[in-house]
Amino acid sequence: MAIEVITREDLNEFRTLLLSDLNAMFNSKPQQQKKWLKSNEVRKLLNISSGTLQNLRVNGTLTYTKIGGILYYSSNDLEKVIEINKVEATPNLFNRK
Repeated sequence: MAIEVITREDLNEFRTLLLSDLNAMFNSKPQQQKKWLKSNEVRKLLNISSGTLQNLRVNGTLTYTKIGGILYYSSNDLEKVIEINKVEATPNLFNRK
């Protein structure tokens, strides 16, 4: 049985190759985004309660489609709502040097 010594340089080279391979894998296939999301998926995505989601529906903030008692939300509409309600950051005047 032969013994091989692995050096720190070998490990760094392996890490670099592994990271580049993983990067290539993730960048080569754009992840398929679901077009329609159910209520529980929207709640998890936005980290909100079912009551808050209902309020967003009732006040017309979020559009939805109801089929057979199941509510569906368009992922494009969710992105639009998030973009419309985005608040731009203002520079903190107290941290300037």
